[in-house]
This record gives sequence, C-alpha cells and structure tokens, in this order.
Amino acid sequence: MNNTNIDTQLNIIKKGASEIISEHELIEKLKQSRPLNIKAGFDPTAPDLHLGHTVLIHKMKQLQDLGHNISFLIGDFTGMIGDPTGKNATRPTLTQEEVIKNANTYKEQIFKILDKNKTTVCFNSVWLKNLGADGLIQLAATHTVARMLERDDFKKRYHNNQPIAIHEFLYPLLQGYDSYQMNTDIELGGTDQKFNLLLGREIQKHYHKPQQCIIMMPLLEGLDGFNKMSKSLNNYIGIDEPAFEIFGKIMSISDELMWKYYDLISFKTPTEINQIKNEVAQGLNPKNVKITLALEIVERFHSKEDAILSLEDFENKFKHRNIPDDIPCFTLHAHEDISITNALKQLSLVSSTSECIRFIEQGGIKINNNKISDKSFMLLVNQEYVVQIGKRKFAKIKVQIND
Repeated sequence: MNNTNIDTQLNIIKKGASEIISEHELIEKLKQSRPLNIKAGFDPTAPDLHLGHTVLIHKMKQLQDLGHNISFLIGDFTGMIGDPTGKNATRPTLTQEEVIKNANTYKEQIFKILDKNKTTVCFNSVWLKNLGADGLIQLAATHTVARMLERDDFKKRYHNNQPIAIHEFLYPLLQGYDSYQMNTDIELGGTDQKFNLLLGREIQKHYHKPQQCIIMMPLLEGLDGFNKMSKSLNNYIGIDEPAFEIFGKIMSISDELMWKYYDLISFKTPTEINQIKNEVAQGLNPKNVKITLALEIVERFHSKEDAILSLEDFENKFKHRNIPDDIPCFTLHAHEDISITNALKQLSLVSSTSECIRFIEQGGIKINNNKISDKSFMLLVNQEYVVQIGKRKFAKIKVQIND
C-alpha cells in the first residue's frame, strides 16, 4: 500500500471529479490500513475505446499509483442488455460473439494506461450467469417500478409514451449486483451514471455489505464540442487510431474545450495546468498549448517518436495553407442549421448574398480548407468551421443553437 497521506490522496482523487458520494465516507475508507477495491465497468458495445472512456481509466490509474486494487470490469453479460442511460429508445442487444470480440479489444487497449501486473480484469458473466431465475427474481424484488421511473431517461420515455422493455429495468440492478459481488469500496462512473451508481450502494446495503463510495467524472465532449464523445455520433478520438489522426483531431478541438481535455485526460497536475493558463493569459498562443496536449496524448498511446512525426506531419500540411494564427472567432446563434450564404451575410463577412454566391462560383470560399461549390452548403448547429473568403479573409465560425 502506498503511504501517501490522506490529504494528498484526496487531492489526487478529487482532480477533475464532478461529485463524490460521500467525501466523508471516502476519508473514512482511506483511513483503513488496506488497499481499497476500486471498480469501473465498461460494456463492450463498440470495438474500440476512445478518449471519453479514458477519463475513468485515468482516474483508475491515479488510484492504482496510490496503491489501491483496480478491477477493470467488462460487462460481457450486461453488455448483451445494453445500458439504457441517456437513450430515448430500447437499445438493440448484442450477440455473445460481438461482446467477446469487443471485450478482447478492450483488454489490449486498457494497458496503454493501466499497469497490467496490478490490474484485475474481470467479466460479470462469471457471477451473473450463475444468478439463475430465482436469484434474478429476488434481485428484482429489491426495487419498485416507481423507483425505476425516477430515472430521468425512463421518466421521459414513460411520459412520452415511448416503449421501455422490462429487461432494461434489470440493467441498473445487475450493475449494482456487480458491486456486491466484487466487494467494491469505490465505484467510478460518469455523471450520467448517477442512478446506477447509487443503486449499487442500495444493493450492497440490502445484502448487508459496506456501501461503496462513488466518484463521478464529467462527460468528455467530442470533436463537435457539444455532445458526449461517441462513436455513433462520429465525434470521437479512438485511442487505437493512427498517431497522426489522434494528433490532428486534438488540434481541431476548440481552444475552450482544450482546457477540459487538460483537466480530464492530461497527466499534468492542476498546478501545472494553471501555470499554462496564466501563460496563455499573458500572450502565449493557445495553438502551442494544444500542440503540447496532442504530443502528450499521442506519446501515451503510441510513442514519443510517433508524436514528433505527427507534429511534423501536421505542420507540413498546414504551413502551405497560409492560415493565420489570429483568426477572428464568431458565434452565430440560430434555431437550426444555416446556409453558408446566410451565415456570412449575417456576420457581415460578405456584403450581400449575391457577393457570397459569386465567391462560391469562382471557387473563392473554403470551409475547413476545402473549396465548396454548393451555394446551399449548410453549417450545422453545434459545429465549428474555419472559413476562408478570397485569399486573405479568414473566420472561425461556431453555430450555436438558439434556446
């Protein structure tokens, strides 16, 4: 067990955390003269992990370095149900073959962060398959339908007359049963998992086990800067993607979102991050700070050499584009997607719609360095674009939904 004092441990644990339930209980657990059992569960519903997943894995790494027992739980059984969290429709179930294939990929990828020799990888099918019909009925009897309908997504679907399959109610119960079986002291999860995580505490109490503490981490927005990082939304950065792809995608995020990436997935300390923020406030170009982040992430999942080569590749691609560093930024409020002609006219970047059309017809407008020829090209809400008009006029435009 690492002998780091409790105050220091608490500061490390709290870095980036959104909520802890409860800090008092956590302190009492840290006072025990034994490593704590840490659990984070991942359903293998997609073949690869992305940076959004690594928010929890980084927190696991911090706890691992403090000497605690880390269990990376692969929900091969619950994955066949599918977590209904945040869904407005019943998710399609996965086959056992799909789950096993994805699970094997996860096992390979997590050790780019966690210490393989100090990590327990477990599968919840080991105990859930043996639960049996009678055990499942007893588990289901611990909670009411009314309690389940307190969950925000279930509540919305119920009031909107959208179907809720009975098996979806089982998912949070089974996740809680995992905590009972694993004697979990601390469970990690995203803020969208609060209901499930709290249910784990209740089920442990029902079975006369000490209740776990909960550490909730914020959800990491994807490349669109708005939605939770997700493969289904194609706004993700996969940790197994080529080095130059990871580098380029990180460089494409907004300067504002960059700081959240620093807080949640960088190994830099809060003191170091604050120092960098001060340097930016004093004139350091945020682009250089983003390069530092991209180098760190690429080196973690590939190598230092790959990181340097990715930077060179990025600079070679962009040095011929003549895009200035000090591009003016505009936020365009709209009720829905907006055409490029209306957007540029509203922002006074062109004098009229006809001027904008003339630029397009002459090949004089580029969006994200690609010439456009479609006069009805649409800028999508909650997306950010670099627009070039003619040879020398540039603008960074973010279209934001008008509430």
